[in-house]
Amino acid sequence: MTADVLLKATDVVKNFPVRGGLTGRGGPVVHAVDGVSLDVRRGETLGVVGESGCGKSTLGRCLVRLTDVSSGRVDFEGEDITTLSRRRLRPVRPGLQMVFQDPYTSLNPRRTVGEIVAEPLRVHRRGTRAEIRAKVADLLDKVGLTAEQAERYPHEFSGGMRQRVGIARALALEPRLVVADEPVSALDVSIQAQVLNLFADLQEELGLTYVFVAHDLGVVRHVSDRIAVMYLGRIVELGPAEEVYGNPAHPYTRALLSAVPEIDDGTAAQTPARERIVLTGDVPNPIDLPSGCTFHSRCPLAQDRCRTERPALRTDATGRQAACHFALD
Repeated sequence: MTADVLLKATDVVKNFPVRGGLTGRGGPVVHAVDGVSLDVRRGETLGVVGESGCGKSTLGRCLVRLTDVSSGRVDFEGEDITTLSRRRLRPVRPGLQMVFQDPYTSLNPRRTVGEIVAEPLRVHRRGTRAEIRAKVADLLDKVGLTAEQAERYPHEFSGGMRQRVGIARALALEPRLVVADEPVSALDVSIQAQVLNLFADLQEELGLTYVFVAHDLGVVRHVSDRIAVMYLGRIVELGPAEEVYGNPAHPYTRALLSAVPEIDDGTAAQTPARERIVLTGDVPNPIDLPSGCTFHSRCPLAQDRCRTERPALRTDATGRQAACHFALD
């Protein structure tokens, strides 16, 4: 693993037994994450985007070991964390933190904001009671809240303010990597920009690395250095944000971007209109994935080879990767 790679996922697989079906070996499973490999570089924001149910949130939880992988490995700062016991994982935990999607359910309603932010510090024994109180005040200030608000309960805050509390909690142990799982999708549009700007300011101030999971293509574009596009548990395209948006390689990425509304900023005459791509067919069953390329049943470029041979992520001259037999030709 090179020095600038903070986290590396290799062939990560996560399957979930089907509820109500057989839970033993050989029973039906949902293929939530199906052989994902990627690197997260220090100081960057890697966006992970795709339709609901594509496995992006499960991948994010696997990266921080909130969910154990079925197979594959995740290396953080050169150490395989997928095989660590709970005791050996404990000193690694502070470096890997997560901001959850719903600020209404991810905060304990029975605890004050101060208690919520202080909990990681107490669990990991980071200071005396007075030192923890001072640290909590500093964290709240960093996310745009005040020390006086530490005595209030989550229900007294708006959604945007609750998400700021969640961010403060994630920063309490001074992590190197933060996985943000759709952190603005539950917020009003008017508040989303404020929270996104907060993420950017904190990254610059603290040198953070982000994995930013979202289904909103516009959000991902504006916060990400690189973007990974997922479809049915697999990465189908990965590359620099402007390359992926400006010249998408994979047919699925092209279809996703064609559905994004375009705003006329006065340059429409100089910019060719984006052709709307309407996908036909149904999304395959994640319990019984098709052979070959999982996108072939909906792909306008599909040929016989696509139905039998699973495409690997291939890399072009710009460093962009696409899992398609024909995308980079």
